[in-house]
Amino acid sequence: MKILVVSGFLGAGKTTFIKELAKRTKKDFAVMENEFGAVGVDADFLEDGFSEGDKTLNIWEMTEGCICCSVKTDFAASVLTIANTVDPEYLIVEPTGVGMLSRIIENIRKIQYERIGILRPVTILNGKMSSRYKEEFREIYEDQVKAAGTVLISKMENADSKELAALGEELSSINPKAEICLTHYTKQPREWWDALLEQEEGIHALKGKESNVEKASPLESIGLKEVELRNENELLLFLQGVVAGVFGDICRAKGYMKTGTAWLRFDVVEHAYSITGIEEMPDSKAVFIGKNIRRTLLREVLQRRLYTEKQFKRPKKSAHPMLKRSRI
Repeated sequence: MKILVVSGFLGAGKTTFIKELAKRTKKDFAVMENEFGAVGVDADFLEDGFSEGDKTLNIWEMTEGCICCSVKTDFAASVLTIANTVDPEYLIVEPTGVGMLSRIIENIRKIQYERIGILRPVTILNGKMSSRYKEEFREIYEDQVKAAGTVLISKMENADSKELAALGEELSSINPKAEICLTHYTKQPREWWDALLEQEEGIHALKGKESNVEKASPLESIGLKEVELRNENELLLFLQGVVAGVFGDICRAKGYMKTGTAWLRFDVVEHAYSITGIEEMPDSKAVFIGKNIRRTLLREVLQRRLYTEKQFKRPKKSAHPMLKRSRI
């Protein structure tokens, strides 16, 4: 079993890339998802609509902890379990967006033997947010670039060549040994995709003293189940409130729910959001990551039926105008 770690900061597009990798190469994959928080949603996104003949993705989830530090023992046990029971040709590991890639590689090396090999890790970087990540999360940003074998740029399909070249030079200065891909991965030929699954990991991961990644990052998270809104307009107003700071300084949010008669998926990355239609899901979930999250307000808005009518209608002096307008 060969292990490919696909790293990248929150909202960079790791799950989308993994889905594309599976479809392009049609290999025997298992995927391990490490969610930041107690509720996992990416596994559902991976499963949604994916089927190639008789093959489907075998997805494992680990929540409430980062595999680079705090739950590394469980992570090692899970990898060995997958190797000994499922025994896939490849295991794709998607760490939480605030994980230290070098420590994840070190943790895999501790259980590496003749049946488990490590491929050159991939880091996906949201080019539009690189300056902010470098300023606010420098340790994580530089670690994910330095420990990578391949760095992919996302969210910059419409950027000009000078902007891309400047970013490429910066990344090469951080890690001169890595392959820096300025062309979006969807435009890469089949040979390039196959090569990702053939290149053995040979880059020495960065050494760092043991620490809990939650201490290195000021981010917090909340995961909610059984979320709902009355219609599409309420979802739009809710997401406008999220990016406006009504519910705290949220830098990443994702989830899916039934709104009226339609099932919708939403994504928030920094100050931008998107909504897409999806097939009916067995349940509804949402995850929010950021600072100073207003947890009670999120629950009142998205889990309305869990509150009594009296509780919900009680006036709040601190209520934001957006909340009043949406009546949620």
